[in-house]
Amino acid sequence: MNDAAIAELAAWAAEGGLVGRTDIALVDGFCERALALGLPLARALLLIDTLHPVYEGRAFRWERREGKATPVDYGSSSEGEGAARWRSSPFYRLVNSGETMLRRRLNDESVAEFPPLAEAYAAGITDYVAIVNPFAADGAIGEMDCFYSSWMTDRPSGFADDEIAALERLMPFLGLAIKSASLGRIARTLVETYLGRDAGQRVLSGRIARGVADRIETVLWFSDLRNYTRISDASPPELVIPLLNDYADAIISAIHDNRGDVLKLIGDGVLAIFPAAEPRHACAAALEAARLAQKSVRALNASRSSQGLPATDMYLGLHIGEVYYGNIGSRERLDFTVIGPAVNEVNRIAAMCRSVDQPVLVSAAFAASAAVEPSPFVSVGRYALRGVARPQELFTLDELW
Repeated sequence: MNDAAIAELAAWAAEGGLVGRTDIALVDGFCERALALGLPLARALLLIDTLHPVYEGRAFRWERREGKATPVDYGSSSEGEGAARWRSSPFYRLVNSGETMLRRRLNDESVAEFPPLAEAYAAGITDYVAIVNPFAADGAIGEMDCFYSSWMTDRPSGFADDEIAALERLMPFLGLAIKSASLGRIARTLVETYLGRDAGQRVLSGRIARGVADRIETVLWFSDLRNYTRISDASPPELVIPLLNDYADAIISAIHDNRGDVLKLIGDGVLAIFPAAEPRHACAAALEAARLAQKSVRALNASRSSQGLPATDMYLGLHIGEVYYGNIGSRERLDFTVIGPAVNEVNRIAAMCRSVDQPVLVSAAFAASAAVEPSPFVSVGRYALRGVARPQELFTLDELW
């Protein structure tokens, strides 16, 4: 590759980062263009760590014969099989030595040195180059402190020295573009994880000014765990967080699977909404989420009990009403949430589950809006709810539902 070709490819990568191409599009486009400009690529592997509650980072595997990159989210490299593979890799050698480039002609000796290269050697790869582009301390996000790339050829003579030099010159441009795409993905992950999916999207779209709120009609879900205070008082602290996580997984998955959005986790409590243009559709989604959550909790209880771990059940209140949905707080700390009398009511409805010994209670407004035939709702009477002006008729669900 001559200087003009390198400049062309560097400009393409920089422009891709600016216009917001996806990381997969960047990898595909770069490899295709490099191949067309004469770089004898057979394979490429690019990695960048991320900030995610489950995954440590994302890898992109490109192969000439397939003509496209395949993304793979990877888990921890600090334990188990992932740790063993990481420690035997050329990247690990580079990170610990402080060097930024490593080249090996593939043969029995190089495979013995780096066992992960064995598959490439068996597939006919002749030359391997690994490059690490570290970020400055201020540019690191969590564990995302490097851009890793490896480049392979099956040309019998391997890479020429000027081709390796071209790759070294180009990697800062490609790394910066992929870092930009990764930061966008990290931002989406974080706001959706901590604010909820719909609220996160609204924040990313620019609705971040204090006091900006929409008046919406929505189904409200408030659930908590039966006897959680007693269980947490009686259990060692190291068992309480796993318990909360187990039940949150069961309940939140059911909500998300039915198009609901979780807005808050309040200790053992979950506040969620089911927005829909048609109230009966929102009610149907909430009822299906309740059914799925109860099924998941039963399965979880059987699993935890078999392990001698504390188990519990879910109390759930469902209501429908008008709320304000948006940014509330101080100039320094905002919360994207719902407020209004309906939010207080659903909380009080859920609290009544204990008094009437029912796992699920819904308001009269919810029962009317659901418009289900035959009706699964059974009245449990009228009750005065703390902080609510008038007594409310509450309903539970028929046992056969």
